[in-house]
Order: sequence, then C-alpha cells, then structure tokens
Amino acid sequence: MPLNSSREAPSAYFCRYHSPLGEITLAADEHYLTGLWFVGQKYYAANHALPCVAEDRLPVFTQIRDWLDAYFSGLAPLPNDLPLQPRGSEFRLAVWRRLCQIPYGECVTYGTVARDVATVMGKPGMSAQATGGAVGHNPISLIIPCHRVIGSNNSLTGYAGGIARKIQLLKLEGIDITSLTVPARGTAL
Repeated sequence: MPLNSSREAPSAYFCRYHSPLGEITLAADEHYLTGLWFVGQKYYAANHALPCVAEDRLPVFTQIRDWLDAYFSGLAPLPNDLPLQPRGSEFRLAVWRRLCQIPYGECVTYGTVARDVATVMGKPGMSAQATGGAVGHNPISLIIPCHRVIGSNNSLTGYAGGIARKIQLLKLEGIDITSLTVPARGTAL
C-alpha cells in the first residue's frame, strides 16, 4: 500500500470517533489522515501539533469513520484506498508499509517484519527491536495494523494501545489467541 509521507504538513484538524474499544482521536490536514490514536494510548499524538481545530465534516474524516464503522462491524475493510499520510523517517515508513500488507485476521512477528523491511531497503539485516520501535510509534494505529504484530515467542507484546485492546482487536478479526501469551512485563502493558 502506498503511504504518502510528509514531515512538513502539520495536522490542522481533528475529530473524535467513539469505538467499542474507547474513544479515538483522528488528525488530518485538508486531504490526508495523519494520525489515529485511542485516547490515552502510549505516544498519543506524538509529532502532531495538537490541539488542532475541531472539524468533523472533512471528507477525509467521513471516509475514515466509514472504514472504522465497517471494521468494528466485523467486516474486513482494506486500507488500500484510504488517504493516509503518516510522518516518519524512511525506515519507519518502510515498516508501516509492511504492516499494511498483513492480511486481516493474521499475525506476523517483529522478526518477520524486520527481515522483510531489510530486504526492501537493500540491507543485510535489521534489528527486531528497532522494528518494534517503529511499530510502536505508528501514528495511524488500527488502520496501519500494528496490533497484528507479535513476538517470536507468541507473545502479545508491543501494542501502544495496551494488551487488553490488542487482544480485543485480534478477537474481532477472528484470530485464535489461545496459543498467544501475555508477557509478565513489558512496554505495552
């Protein structure tokens, strides 16, 4: 999925979306979604100039709300045609592009994401920890599906929205989580 990237264009608008898993903040410029976070999640609105102007009638917000309505209704909407413009380094954008390739209802490991991104970037290898940092700083949570990434030991670690929310999202997508474990400690608990 192509992601438009920009480091310059600030978010100018925001609106709220009331999901079954808690309130979500959407941030956008006039044409692109630049941020989506569960209220209170780790890295909430990082690298965004919030507060912005409240404006829920922008076409981009209508399109995103329709996508979220479909998602929370148990459908499997694709993010391919959404106007997304996350801000980040070349490395982070490569990681987020890879996340968009994880099919609905499936999980991959941080190591798999790291290997795939290294290949795309023409590097001999890449740290799963560095990849985990990029996954955790995903500014368009849920639509760029960072919740579908798990540890190599089947651990449910690494979701900025919290483990409980990650479990709920995976269950919503029909993923059998019985073989997955919750870490005793970690950054996403």
